[in-house]
Amino acid sequence: MIDSDLAILYGVFTKALKQQVKRNIERFPDDFMFELSKIEKDELVTNCDRLAMLKHSSVNPLAFTEQGVSILSSVLHSEKAIQINIEIMRAFARYRALLRENEDMKKEILKLDAKLNQAFKFLIAKIDALHQKTIEPRKSIRYQFDKNK
Repeated sequence: MIDSDLAILYGVFTKALKQQVKRNIERFPDDFMFELSKIEKDELVTNCDRLAMLKHSSVNPLAFTEQGVSILSSVLHSEKAIQINIEIMRAFARYRALLRENEDMKKEILKLDAKLNQAFKFLIAKIDALHQKTIEPRKSIRYQFDKNK
């Protein structure tokens, strides 16, 4: 999540949020929080219309991972920050559960696909076997004239 989004959620100014992060920078290793480069910021603004406010900002935004968001609530020390953090953690948990469900569904679809492929292969083999049988010429049924009579 981007710092400006978190500031809105926590009801603080982005500048105040960044100050608290800088005061407690040891709590935010690179896998919890990182600063976007100018190129990344420009691409983000281009792809996300709701972040157009960042277009003219001279400061690059901070991006927080799930763990960074969790640490952020302990840095901000407000009741609202704690409640918002709980809801964000629940949302992340639901998101992970949804991903797991989709993975389980994908596995079931692959199993079903394998069964269908086996059935089709069996049917194609049977059809091919029918075509491979040699067809014996049939005896002609017709009235033949006896020319001697």
